[in-house]
This record gives sequence, C-alpha cells and structure tokens, in this order.
Amino acid sequence: MQRTAPFDLRFPIFQAPTGSVAGPELAAAVSRAGGMGAMGLTWTEPDVAARNVRQVLEATHNPFQVNFALAFPPHALHPVLDAGAPFVTFSWGDATPLVPKVHAAGARAGVQVVSHDGARRALDAGADFLICQGVEAGGHVQSTTSLELLLPLVVEEAGDVPVIGCGGLACGAHVARVLALGAAGAMLGTRFVATKESRAHSEYRRALVEAAPNATALTVCFGDGWPQSMHRVLRNSTFNAWEAAGSPPKGSRPGEGEVMANGPTGPVARYSDMAPREGMSGNIEAMCLYAGSGVDEIRDVPSAAELIERLWNECRIEESS
Repeated sequence: MQRTAPFDLRFPIFQAPTGSVAGPELAAAVSRAGGMGAMGLTWTEPDVAARNVRQVLEATHNPFQVNFALAFPPHALHPVLDAGAPFVTFSWGDATPLVPKVHAAGARAGVQVVSHDGARRALDAGADFLICQGVEAGGHVQSTTSLELLLPLVVEEAGDVPVIGCGGLACGAHVARVLALGAAGAMLGTRFVATKESRAHSEYRRALVEAAPNATALTVCFGDGWPQSMHRVLRNSTFNAWEAAGSPPKGSRPGEGEVMANGPTGPVARYSDMAPREGMSGNIEAMCLYAGSGVDEIRDVPSAAELIERLWNECRIEESS
C-alpha cells in the first residue's frame, strides 16, 4: 500500500462527494468515524459552502475534503479555503491553475484522473494525491476504462504520490481489491448515499437497497443540467421509456417537461440530473437515481460509523483469506 501520511486517517476509506445528497452531516460522520468525509460544493452558493465547511470543522478535528467539478465555475473555492477546508479535490476539468491556490491557503489538493496521461498532468500541476475513477462509478462518469485496468497504470505513474481508487466499490471486498492493486485508499459513493446521515430521499435509499445485479445503466438519459456528461444511474421508469422509444434527443423524449417532484428548490422535471433529496415529494422513482455498478452489494441503511467499521472488518477478512 502507498503512503497515507497526507491523510492521517484511521481507515483508508473515503466517501465520495456525491453532490447535493452529501451534506456536512454525512461528511462529519464519516470523518469522525476515521474515514475521509466529503462534500460536493460545485453548485452550492459561496456563503452556504463556507458555512458547511465551518459546520464540519466544528463537528470534528479529523480531515475531510470538498470537491469542485470544473465543468462549471468553482465559485465557492475561495470562500471554502478561507473557511479552512483542509483538502480540496477537482474533477471534470483542468486543475492546473487551481492547485497553487489550494496550496497557498495551506490546504492539500487532489485531482480525479481517468488516464495515464491525466495522472501525469495532475502530478506536474503539483497534486498531493490522485483519485483514479473507473467507468463503474455512479453519478457523472468521467472515466471510460475499468478501474481494474486503470488503477495499476495510475499507481505506477504516481510513484510515492497516493492514489485513491473509486468506481463501483460498495463492500469491504472491493476495498481490499483496490488496496491490493496499490491504492492508498478506496472511495465509495453510492454505498454512503445509503446511510442514515445522507440527504438522499428515503425512496432513493430504498431503491439502492433493493437493486439487483446489473441494475445500472451508463447513459445520457438524465442530461438536463449537465448534457455533456455520461452518468450511471439505476434503470427506472423514465430510463426504460426513453430507451424503448429509441433513446431520442432532447425535444422528443417521452414525457418531456413533466414535473416529477417538488422540493425546497422548486419543481424538478423529468430528465433533470437532480438526485432526489429529503424534503422532496412526487414521483421519486422516476427521477435520476445515481448508482455505481456495485449497488447490488448494498442491503441496508446503516449509520456512517457502523458502515466504516463493517467495511474495514470485511476488508481485513478478505485480505486474510
């Protein structure tokens, strides 16, 4: 296993920054339990993002990360750095001009990579660690390569720089697998969506628990809001109707314009890329239900602390077998 000194974690288990469903409650719970909590703050208003960082800092002295998808302007970057975010990660864009800003604020920078060349570019930019994403990941998928093939290439290129593996990981055996491939840690997203501290709607969490093998699709179906990105989701009524109609483009999709849910931020239309959050009401099943390929390993909704202990115990059993 590569060095983990930059993280100072009890367990090499990282929670992925799963957008709006991963708030400060989940990030703090994961970090308190000895993992690395996370929040995705790309679309969060700067003052709210800074407040979320301060909330986690008040809840735990352990490290956590915030993430920005650079397909969109990182408006909250400077406020969260000023608030004291200790780790900042970037995905979906060129982090080269931003890594020095993170370092200048006294924080550490991580970059998501999906190729050997991407790893080299991130290292040249001064990244303190890399996040290697496989195509098995849930949510917006930057990668086109399986984690098992990609991770050893990135680990070799990184040398002494830690690499975190992610993509379709949902149990302790998966954690053990990426550690055996040389990763310094494993990042899990969907598995942490199905926890008590997650902001995901209860029907979304139930759908994850009930998912069968091969329940996900890598698609552009839910492209309203981020049309240039492939995303991995659970197959549901919206996806099935769209696929049956021949996967038509925007403007001729079945049920286009129908309101699926209402919530604090207003109505959510069919094909929106917004995941269902607590407080929403409506046809939750038909919304965008992000999920990684390992979702069938999820069978309950534990607390984040219980999950981390379980993952590590399962990992140790797998390593000793």
